[in-house]
Amino acid sequence: EFHHPWITRFGIDVHLALDGLSLLMILLTGLLGVLSVLCSWKEIQRKVGFFHLNLMWILGGVVGVFLAIDLFMFFFFWEMMLVPMYFLIALWGHSSSDGKKTRIYAATKFFIFTQASGLIMLVAILGLVLVHFNQTGVITFAYADLLKTKLAPGTEYILMLGFFIAFAVKLPVVPLHSWLPDAHAQAPTAGSVDLAGILLKTAAYGLLRFALPLFPNASAEFAPIAMTLGLVGIFYGAFLAFAQTDIKRLIAFSSVSHMGFVLIGIYSGSQQALQGVLIQMIAHGLSAAALFILSGQLYERLHTRDMREMGGLWSRIAYIPAISLFFAAASLGLPGTGNFVGEFLILLGSFASSPWITAIATSGLVFGSVYSLIMIHRAYFGPSKSDEVLKGMDGREMIMVLGLAVLLVVLGVFPQPFLDTSAATMHGVQQWLGTAFTQLASAR
Repeated sequence: EFHHPWITRFGIDVHLALDGLSLLMILLTGLLGVLSVLCSWKEIQRKVGFFHLNLMWILGGVVGVFLAIDLFMFFFFWEMMLVPMYFLIALWGHSSSDGKKTRIYAATKFFIFTQASGLIMLVAILGLVLVHFNQTGVITFAYADLLKTKLAPGTEYILMLGFFIAFAVKLPVVPLHSWLPDAHAQAPTAGSVDLAGILLKTAAYGLLRFALPLFPNASAEFAPIAMTLGLVGIFYGAFLAFAQTDIKRLIAFSSVSHMGFVLIGIYSGSQQALQGVLIQMIAHGLSAAALFILSGQLYERLHTRDMREMGGLWSRIAYIPAISLFFAAASLGLPGTGNFVGEFLILLGSFASSPWITAIATSGLVFGSVYSLIMIHRAYFGPSKSDEVLKGMDGREMIMVLGLAVLLVVLGVFPQPFLDTSAATMHGVQQWLGTAFTQLASAR
């Protein structure tokens, strides 16, 4: 824990602290940071130094988000991740495969969405600080002090929505997700790895760390709506993934679908589901990163991301198709991979509090398997477009994806160390929310 006064007049401190949840998230960030340097080894040819500056800047912002306990510091790091990601997409991005949307369009859309939602969160933070000031006469941004603030039900609900909207845009929750497929399709491979593996996790982390503990009663009241939104996301993401021809857009929509499970787990208020959310976040970070790295390797060889231009690749490239098949199976929840453990725990934990939502969400897994197999089928099977044999994977490419595969299997076979690391934090979140659920039930 590191604590140093910064702007004393406004009660802003540089206050960073590490617990089990932040530790696991930071390890994931570090791993994917190294991978994003490796996967851009050949892809990035111009302004290489500035590219790596932006990469480090993103990682710095993300680690800050996972460590900050002062709400002002949290907001500071939250906005800091934004600018370098904009540069990453705008300067080194690709145009989309249909040629209509440019990388500048995608970068600007990402920037406006995240910036606007961040400002809503800033208003909510300031509102919370003012309420605290009216009660105690002390201006402070310290998380521990703001937890003790007593809020009127209406105020609490409005402030909770301010936080929720900011995190919902980043997570993304359907109707606020439309920046994600564009950003993914246009970003360079390293940008996609960071976006899917790290930036999406900051939103779930924000919900667990700030939105639920600060506003437990409003969150309990809002839970059915949030879980319904998660449910919509699961199906909407899956249906839109069917329709994509661009392989990176397909993976992006599958992310929307997976994050629906995370949202359901967070708001279910059960210890099992919250632990499942953590495993799902790590597993999705690994499997989505691997799929984006593989699509980047295909792009280097074929110079297209359009699945209509692919087909019959199974016999033409060594290793890539088989490894893609493994990660596609993992992302639909193959037992033995981390994704299975995460989804299973989320569904198991949520069933007690909302059986209907959980039952419908379970059928969403079926659609998950369909779009994963459609991706494999369109890209690697079917009639071949040409007969030339393409270059196989070199050592650097093999190490990246095989390392991710090993980690996924370890997470799926031995999830216990990960669960133990985060157990205390998740138990705290569950207690805040559980008490609120009981109060809500007794009030009705």
